[in-house]
Amino acid sequence: MSRPLVQLRSAGVEDALFLAEVWADALRRGDRQEQVGDLELVIKDCLDSAEQRILVAEVDGVPAGAVLLRVTTLTPLNLEPVVQAVSPHVLPEFRRRGVGRMLVEGAVAYAEELGVAHVATGAQAGSRDANRFMARLGLGPHAVLRVAPTHVVRGKVEAQRPPMERHRDRARVQLLAARRSLRRQQAEQQD
Repeated sequence: MSRPLVQLRSAGVEDALFLAEVWADALRRGDRQEQVGDLELVIKDCLDSAEQRILVAEVDGVPAGAVLLRVTTLTPLNLEPVVQAVSPHVLPEFRRRGVGRMLVEGAVAYAEELGVAHVATGAQAGSRDANRFMARLGLGPHAVLRVAPTHVVRGKVEAQRPPMERHRDRARVQLLAARRSLRRQQAEQQD
């Protein structure tokens, strides 16, 4: 049995609908039309930039996966350049056919083309297959990115503060509320 032909090409605006499908779990919440609109803007930015590129992998001419490549720094503090392979995704029906390897190979070729010494990517923490795949290709963990809604972090931070600090802040909030209320009453009396 011969291996299917996998080819890479740069994405065009006409690929926005496919990219919305392949990156569905990575896009902001909203309806499909908003997501496609967002991706059209991202694609246009990539087409206008020498430091960004979206690659689409095709298996026998059918879109099967995609990755966004961008040149950035390793961290905001470590200014060594790196090619970031953002959201390398392969549609489930095309997995284990060399598509993911071709996407990573495209990232490596892009880094070599620009003279960048490092390639970085991420995989969902709970995706054992994706993390094993990246490890087999020599990509090791550098950092763990943790994300939570702002209100959840606020609640946890507040819960970690010593009780005296929380009491002082509560008293200050109550004082400010009383002052606002008093100002409002004074303004109403003047009218």
